[in-house]
Amino acid sequence: MKTLLILASLAWSTPLLISTPNAPALPTQGGRKVVKTEAEWKKTLTPDQFTVLRKEGTERAFSSPLNDNHEQGVFYCAGCHNAVFASDAKFESGTGWPSFYKPIAKNAVTEKSDKAYGMVRTEIECSVCGGHLGHVFDDGPKPTGLRYCMNGVAMTFEKADPKKEAGK
Repeated sequence: MKTLLILASLAWSTPLLISTPNAPALPTQGGRKVVKTEAEWKKTLTPDQFTVLRKEGTERAFSSPLNDNHEQGVFYCAGCHNAVFASDAKFESGTGWPSFYKPIAKNAVTEKSDKAYGMVRTEIECSVCGGHLGHVFDDGPKPTGLRYCMNGVAMTFEKADPKKEAGK
């Protein structure tokens, strides 16, 4: 069971393909792509994570502990450990899902048109593994006016290390 990574190479005009069993999580995206079979995803994700990330499901509102998380740190895609949101962009939307007004970096997530259930929405996917994270709406706070409404089960959280923060 190997994970295929496609790394953009600065030295070559074509991508460099590297196959490794445990791809390291990089703090920035840098063209990294994680591609797995459905069976591989099922082995690495919980059933709820698989439903949301790979089948575009939605968790019940107010069911994720990340909704009430107010600690400083970074939210990562649960599928590939791609950094997707910083805690300083998180806000209380009252919707029952973790909400952010911007991603951690422009290339951390991708947008896709979602026309399911008779609505037109903008789906947010992880830019590295393509996992479904949630949707973005235009009713958020300043400075962006956006509300990235994310499924908590699709993310993990790592608390900021105060020692590292003090040394910056």
